[in-house]
Amino acid sequence: MSSDPTAAEITRKAKSNLAFALRCVPADRRRHLVSFYAFCRVIDDLADDLELPLEEKKKGLAGWKEIFANNTINADLGLVDLQSDILKVRDIYDIPSDYLTNVIEGCQMDLQPQRFETWQDLQEYSYRVASSVGLVCLPLFAADASRSHEYAVALGHALQLTNILRDIGEDLSNGDRIYVPLHDLSRFEYTENDLIERVHDERFIAFMNDQADRCEDLYAKATKLLPAEDHKALLAPRVMHRIYHTLLQQMRADNFRVFDRRYRLSKVQKISLLMQERFFG
Repeated sequence: MSSDPTAAEITRKAKSNLAFALRCVPADRRRHLVSFYAFCRVIDDLADDLELPLEEKKKGLAGWKEIFANNTINADLGLVDLQSDILKVRDIYDIPSDYLTNVIEGCQMDLQPQRFETWQDLQEYSYRVASSVGLVCLPLFAADASRSHEYAVALGHALQLTNILRDIGEDLSNGDRIYVPLHDLSRFEYTENDLIERVHDERFIAFMNDQADRCEDLYAKATKLLPAEDHKALLAPRVMHRIYHTLLQQMRADNFRVFDRRYRLSKVQKISLLMQERFFG
């Protein structure tokens, strides 16, 4: 009997906003979404493991990519049941393997300190780690993958940029990772070294407001791109939209004190947003 954690156990342990939003999904599809979420969690944790040597991380991520290329289980990776589950999900919903390997490639980018000069550069990363996740989920939500494609891409960018802004301090503590566009920093005469030194001043607040405005534009774009025919099926991402948009508003109201606090919503707040979206969204 395998001692590996199950997909459901991995998802429960994560306690993430996406895991919470999966409560919106009918039980018959939730099981497949939980398997996909667990896959994403395992890949992300592998890339972020501070105790694991770099070469082991590279080997592990490459091994997960080979699963989709070869359509075979790799026992050396462990989590055999999860490997089997994610291959079944891919085949049941006819999900392009490229979407799944995009997620892995995004995490591979995290293995070395990242710097993005422009928003366009950052979008390439964001597409892999966020928009591709949304594209995989569309058929699992019972939405039309073609009709809602652009919605998933736009919402992925909005969620990821919000996440980047929230986690600036945490990412600096994890190998001086910087994801915000350096060109945008320079427009406010704020330097990379200022960020590393965690300088919180008028320049930083102005820069963060600028990035928050970009997030707002992306959320508005996603809302416009949401097909009416898929509105009901896409309740879970609509809840994600509500949660992350609320986090963005919290940060802005608090002048983006991201160096010394982590913004989060309570379970009660999340349930309230879920109910609002379910009945009034």
